[in-house]
Amino acid sequence: MSGGVDSAVAAARAVEAGHDVVGVHLALSRMPGTLRTGSRGCCTIEDSMDAQRAANVLGIPYYVWDFSERFKADVVDGFVAEYTAGRTPNPCMRCNERIKFAALLEKALALGFDAVATGHYAKIVTDAAGNRELHRASAEAKDQSYVLGVLTAEQLAHAYFPLGETPSKDLVRAEAARRGLSVAQKPDSYDICFIPDGDTKGWLADRVGEAPGDIVDRSGAVVGSHEGAHAYTVGQRRGLRLGTPAPDGKPRFVLEVRPKQNTVVVGPKEALATAEIAGSRFTWAGLPPTDAATPFACDVQIRAHADPVPATAVVTGGELVIIPEHSLDGVAPGQTAVVYVGTRVLGQCTIDRTVSAIPAGV
Repeated sequence: MSGGVDSAVAAARAVEAGHDVVGVHLALSRMPGTLRTGSRGCCTIEDSMDAQRAANVLGIPYYVWDFSERFKADVVDGFVAEYTAGRTPNPCMRCNERIKFAALLEKALALGFDAVATGHYAKIVTDAAGNRELHRASAEAKDQSYVLGVLTAEQLAHAYFPLGETPSKDLVRAEAARRGLSVAQKPDSYDICFIPDGDTKGWLADRVGEAPGDIVDRSGAVVGSHEGAHAYTVGQRRGLRLGTPAPDGKPRFVLEVRPKQNTVVVGPKEALATAEIAGSRFTWAGLPPTDAATPFACDVQIRAHADPVPATAVVTGGELVIIPEHSLDGVAPGQTAVVYVGTRVLGQCTIDRTVSAIPAGV
């Protein structure tokens, strides 16, 4: 129970369905002030109190489990390491993968529970053979299957998403109000919970330090300078402060971050077009494709709220290689590509490399 309306209603529905329910809130920082507070949080002291009030209304036991050390090691430290390596991580994906459906699920199963229920908007469908599949929620606008794409077949076997069939968030809020839950109108959390003021650049600088370097164009010519390559991500336009304007006068965008050279490469918006993405760290959400070594049709989604794009995927050379039917914009190593077949989440990969649709010099 995060302290939000979705998890509170999910718990209420689990109780109503006849399950033996225990509410658990995750303490993810030993210094709660380092997490977002008020309406912008998801794991703060205020949120834990909201979760407890909801549990009291539902008449279920409530506990706070301390996962702060594992959260720091698996999510926060990993976030810093990825940016230092010139990649753009998604901490929410890592939290689902390593905390909510790994550390939390492991402890729950060890204590004799059957499943972890959350307020995510996604569905689990069981096929004729009894295999569980992860699918998009009924409400596409609120669909959260993307951030659950990291779940494996074993984790899906112990996952429960009571809100998956709900057409809209407004209905969930109305239900919370009818049930007397004080979080009925609580604003949604957003941004990164462990960066209190939303200043990712400043937060990283405090932990990594400043390392001045060059900003170069695709030919290698120096066009500006930076105070630390870790502060930049592919697709970024603001904050470049370039000393040399582009010959055509058009804005330039970050195309690549090279941490070993401590350089940032910039170029025209057109050069952000990506024709191919690939990653060696891939998993399947349920049964894998019958023959992943043979190219298969799918849809690919590279951000939580991005539109899916028709694509062809194949496992070759130890990588999941995905070729979209039309180019994707601003794809960065470290992002997660989630592969769908229809509404089903087939699997995902952490993007290791991309191939530009416009070669350098063109």
